[in-house]
Amino acid sequence: MNPFSEEDKLLLSKKGISPEKATQQIQTFQEGIPYVALIKAAVVGDGIIRLSSEQQGQLRKHYREHSRSLRALKFIPASGAASRMFKDLFGFLQGFNPKVTRLDEYVNLPQHKGIKTFYEGLQRFPFFDEISGSLSATPQTQGEMLYAFVSEMLTERGKNYGFYPKGLLPFHRYGNRTATPFVEHLKEGAAYGRSGSVSRLHFTISPQHWDLFQAEEKSFAGRIAAAAGCDFEITYSYQKESTDTLAVTPENEPFRKENGQLLFRPGGHGALLENLNEQEADLLFIKNIDNVVPDRSLDEIVAWKEVLAGYLLKVQSKAFSFHRMLVDGTVDHDLLKRVHAFLETGLNVRFPDAFPGYSLEEQMAVLIDKLSRPIRVCGMVRNEGDPGGGPFWITDAMGNESLQIVESAQVDLEDETQLRIFEKATHFNPVDLVCGVRDAFGKKLDLLQYVNSKLGFIASKTFEGRELKALELPGLWNGGMAYWNTVFVEVPGSTFNPVKTVNDLLKAAHQP
Repeated sequence: MNPFSEEDKLLLSKKGISPEKATQQIQTFQEGIPYVALIKAAVVGDGIIRLSSEQQGQLRKHYREHSRSLRALKFIPASGAASRMFKDLFGFLQGFNPKVTRLDEYVNLPQHKGIKTFYEGLQRFPFFDEISGSLSATPQTQGEMLYAFVSEMLTERGKNYGFYPKGLLPFHRYGNRTATPFVEHLKEGAAYGRSGSVSRLHFTISPQHWDLFQAEEKSFAGRIAAAAGCDFEITYSYQKESTDTLAVTPENEPFRKENGQLLFRPGGHGALLENLNEQEADLLFIKNIDNVVPDRSLDEIVAWKEVLAGYLLKVQSKAFSFHRMLVDGTVDHDLLKRVHAFLETGLNVRFPDAFPGYSLEEQMAVLIDKLSRPIRVCGMVRNEGDPGGGPFWITDAMGNESLQIVESAQVDLEDETQLRIFEKATHFNPVDLVCGVRDAFGKKLDLLQYVNSKLGFIASKTFEGRELKALELPGLWNGGMAYWNTVFVEVPGSTFNPVKTVNDLLKAAHQP
């Protein structure tokens, strides 16, 4: 039975979603998404590379020598609103009445620990002077002061930080001025993401924030470019409506709003694969908008980006060379063995047990297929309790092994064997990627062909007070890159400084 009316089909067509695609999404809900089968955690020496100081220097030099002839681009997912950063503070505005409750009584309750941290560090936030200078009246008590400060900071009557994208909030202070993550990313791009004198950056943003980003670019891009001696090419894109996913009821029927319309939800960061696929570049750096540092720490960030890019260029050069040999030259068993060994040791490719028994032509076809895939070199940070997916060896339904970034939601943690493997992870994913997306002959690869569509996520949500099930597409660096060739390189924790809550700005890495 077709679950879609003619009105539904018109809505689907408007969003660029075929009825067949929507039906497939319903089938995914019905069938469920199987957990990932972990084989073992990737560790240094078995899936993760640790580089010596000498190797790091050589790789940086290699990247610098070759970067001028490459079109590099820095890709920054920046569509997230800052509202989640301020969850505790929104709760404070709703739950605290300064005329009824003393502030010290409120902040000392265990559930208000975040508010206490915010209050005690108030003057250390980069936006303190701006907000406090905007308060129209002089509060009489500390409770009234904090309430007025938070209200001025978050609400429409004040600075409206609750509406702003995270990328345009003040993160760092330099004397009497502040800098946003957008500005800090421009400085990074100018330092390591150049092609000759041009630094290219692409931000994925929400449509409602377009004017704000344009204003920020107009205010700062010119002076940063002049100081760095480069030119910027800054582009933007939105998450496509066609990547939204259909919501369903707990019974897996299409979820409908009170007006009878189908409900769609954003497909998660995996939807940005289409935006990434549209970029014209030889080398793509990927980094989240909130993972930035002040100027004093920039040199170390630049150094490690150049290390990762140098590693990519080295391994890519070898892959290209072998690919051309297989296509253009005389193929023999010795060459096939060398290519096989390179793929296993250099790109972590695993082959089926039956591979040695394949004919020469069959082996050659498999090797060419493996060599003509996008390559990602991912920084991995030692796990010291930070959230984030981790590096694991996994096996798919066909028994094929591969190296992947896996989120906890993808693992059956009630299975004791899987839980033990998951807990043995020594590193996690800080979203620090350098990607090669062309083949040996300069052809741009279609990244949509290397997705494992079975590695999405199903989550329980609510809408209009009713429960629903939501589908997220395979994550950009999870299932979205499942069939890429993958290398994990250990990078220091000092390169990972995300701001998930406003109190993260009080950490030493973000302080002047």
